[in-house]
Amino acid sequence: MVKSRDIQIVKEFRSRLETIMPILDLRIFGSRVKETATEDSDLDVFIKVPQLDRSHREKIYYLAWEVGFEHNLVISTFVVTENQIKSGAVGANPLLSKVLSEGIVV
Repeated sequence: MVKSRDIQIVKEFRSRLETIMPILDLRIFGSRVKETATEDSDLDVFIKVPQLDRSHREKIYYLAWEVGFEHNLVISTFVVTENQIKSGAVGANPLLSKVLSEGIVV
């Protein structure tokens, strides 16, 4: 089970992110979900947004860094759009399948 601290950090991240753009889906995945994380493991976060341009990507990256810094944690993001999933190579990526089946919605 994901630690409640991780859930709280991701909830804070999502709340702050939603002031910048709409979020269609946000999940924690990776070692923290699988309970194989070490003290130095990053917190993997999947984010699906309606649209994404360079400015949005930079804002997401900066906010992940900022929230992570505040909690002494690295937040790594996997950001996709609905269109990329439906008609892009991302939809065929095995990582996406794992995220959607094993990730914890926040």
